[in-house]
Amino acid sequence: MSLTTPEKIQRLRESLYAKAKQEPECRFHFLYDKIYREDVLTHAYAIAKHNRGAAGVDLMTFEEIEANGREPWLRALQEELKEKRYKPQPVRRVMIPKASGVGQRPLGIPTIRDRVVQTAAKLVLEPIFEADFDDSAHGYRPGRNAGDAIEEVHNALQAGHVEAIDADLSKYFDTIPHAELMKCLMRRISDGNVLMLLKMWLKVPVEERDDKGNRRMTGGKKSKCGTPQGGVISPLLANIYMHRFIKAFRKHKLGERYGAVLVNYADDFVVLCKRNAVEALAVTRAWMERIGLELNEEKTCIRNPYLEHFDFLGYSFGKMHSPRTGGAYLGAKPSKKAISRLREKVRSILFPGNQMPWELITKRLNATLRGWANYFAYGSVSAVRKSFDNYVSERVRAFLYRRHKISRGGSTKFFAWHRIHAELGVFSLSAAPARKPWRETCPRAG
Repeated sequence: MSLTTPEKIQRLRESLYAKAKQEPECRFHFLYDKIYREDVLTHAYAIAKHNRGAAGVDLMTFEEIEANGREPWLRALQEELKEKRYKPQPVRRVMIPKASGVGQRPLGIPTIRDRVVQTAAKLVLEPIFEADFDDSAHGYRPGRNAGDAIEEVHNALQAGHVEAIDADLSKYFDTIPHAELMKCLMRRISDGNVLMLLKMWLKVPVEERDDKGNRRMTGGKKSKCGTPQGGVISPLLANIYMHRFIKAFRKHKLGERYGAVLVNYADDFVVLCKRNAVEALAVTRAWMERIGLELNEEKTCIRNPYLEHFDFLGYSFGKMHSPRTGGAYLGAKPSKKAISRLREKVRSILFPGNQMPWELITKRLNATLRGWANYFAYGSVSAVRKSFDNYVSERVRAFLYRRHKISRGGSTKFFAWHRIHAELGVFSLSAAPARKPWRETCPRAG
């Protein structure tokens, strides 16, 4: 089944976007019947299946649904929605390691049934809110990605916005106030059935199990804040609520007052000022408190990129020197944390005792390296890539010496760099394409 959006659904989304764009005050009423339309649900199922994911509390899998008949399953779901009998099942909560490698974060896994309905709702609602979203917001939006946000930060620095507010929101997804979020939704949606769907997803119980398998239920109707991370609809809801802050930023003209550029990606954002960053941070803090959110004071600070780097979306921004000219410039490169996490992933594949065939090891290793190279393709990456190629070569060489029980004696002749990256097929980061910024200059301070 093709994941290309069917033409009829694409026309629906385009018409909703056009009306929302032309009429900023318009509230949409007749939306619910579009969510349970047969073609919308069918496409939503295809998207959910493509994204895979673990089973929810009912333990139902796509294989079981396909074995028993996808069409009857979808028809039954459509009837539930049409007759307003649909009720979401509890979300299964699991804990996964944080990207930083320190601690864990909760991930909510809805059932396939609920993921399909949430995907259908997103197909219908997303274009309405997309018409309102600001260009400074990049996360979880069609046609936008983290690379755009990274380039925007870099361009702002090079244009002289060099007082950087490196901001961090404390548990954003867990603290979004339901009542205030519903007000944001009602500014565009007047269809009571759609609003009830969204409210049910916000109030859905969460099932947790301890190490012994004992079940504990949290959340439910008494919960007043939070959108479960892992829900299909949660990123859209998070963007809708963050839009409140971005609207205030525009309305009160922080760009003009402080020469400020705002760059947002989901719950991460930076404000790059030409002047008075301390005052801009105080205003930001007050606005966040007003809408029920809180800055993480331990991680939020003002950085001068001439003196110290700051990290955003895996990149480190700050003063660098060209190895060719020796000149200084404000650059972007992979952060130390991003490099450290890649090292950990490589070690997890090339661990002593791994008995997988070399073809499978290479496949896993190359997928990891290619994914990293594709993301970290912007800015000053050549030196990092060359250094990491040497690291990978050394790890592969040590792994193969152990596997083949060859005494190294300090020699690399059996598994030289060229053999590892050519004959044995290990991907070289240095060979991957990179994209340089349109300029690499260092603006004058102050």
